[in-house]
Amino acid sequence: QVQLVESGGGLVQAGGSLRLSCAASGMTFSTYAIGWYRQAPGKQRELVATISSGGSTNYADSVKGRFTISRDNAKNTVLLQMNSLKPEDTAVYYCNAVRSGSGVKFDYWGQGTQVTVSS
Repeated sequence: QVQLVESGGGLVQAGGSLRLSCAASGMTFSTYAIGWYRQAPGKQRELVATISSGGSTNYADSVKGRFTISRDNAKNTVLLQMNSLKPEDTAVYYCNAVRSGSGVKFDYWGQGTQVTVSS
C-alpha cells in the first residue's frame, strides 16, 4: 500500500523558516517525480516545487530563491526547506508522487500539513 506522509508544518512568524518532510512507503521511490503543492483557503491548489527522479528541480516563481526541494532516495524522503516565509505562504502543503510509463500513470497524494505564517 502506497503512503505519503507529510510532516514539519506549523506556525511561524514572517521571515522565519520551516522544513517540510514527505516520507514515502510502498513504492519504488527513486522512480517517482515528487512535487510539493499548496492550497490556501478559497484558492486552487498550486504547484510549489518539483524534483524529478533524476534530481532536476522546478519552482514556482513565488518561491524561487526562498524554497529548496531535495530528495534522499535511501530514506524515501523529500524535503522542502522554506526560508524567508511570508504570510501569503500560509496554506496546506501536500506531497505528490507521480510516475508514468507504458501508458500507465501512478499518482499519489499525502494528507497535507498546515503551514501558517503570521505577520
